[in-house]
Amino acid sequence: MKHPDSLVCSRIDSPLGPMLLATSAVGLAGAWFVRGQRDTPDTAAWALAPDHPVLRQAAAQLADYFSGRRNAFGLALDLSHGTAFQQAVWQALLAIPFGQTTSYGTLATRIGRPKAVRALGAAVGRNPIGIIVPCHRVIGADGSLTGYAAGLDRKTALLRIEGVL
Repeated sequence: MKHPDSLVCSRIDSPLGPMLLATSAVGLAGAWFVRGQRDTPDTAAWALAPDHPVLRQAAAQLADYFSGRRNAFGLALDLSHGTAFQQAVWQALLAIPFGQTTSYGTLATRIGRPKAVRALGAAVGRNPIGIIVPCHRVIGADGSLTGYAAGLDRKTALLRIEGVL
């Protein structure tokens, strides 16, 4: 995924492995696992800014989430780094409540594109702000834990944190 050079980033530790966080002037623009995640951006031009207020807030809220003390995030987000369709999908992901799941088909219907299930799945997989934009809450129509860009083991762990599994 192409991101502008104006992002700044930091790395944090999580129970599921090290993560990279990135923010723009608008808000948090990325949260990826450093290892074992598809579609991670090239960060060579990004400045390291671990003391940036948005990155510190994101790190604190993620720590609270992983420890079971948080079930909703309160962060300014920058979802502008995708197509209009991807942005619509990412916005729809934000509406899936903590501890609940939905299917790709249901999500496609929710955004008014019931026949675009495959395209929706691709957009879910390109979500740049993992966990906070909860793509891990999307499962197969039969309840199976289908793909997750950061690996099915992490998807399983996140759904366990939320009491789904």
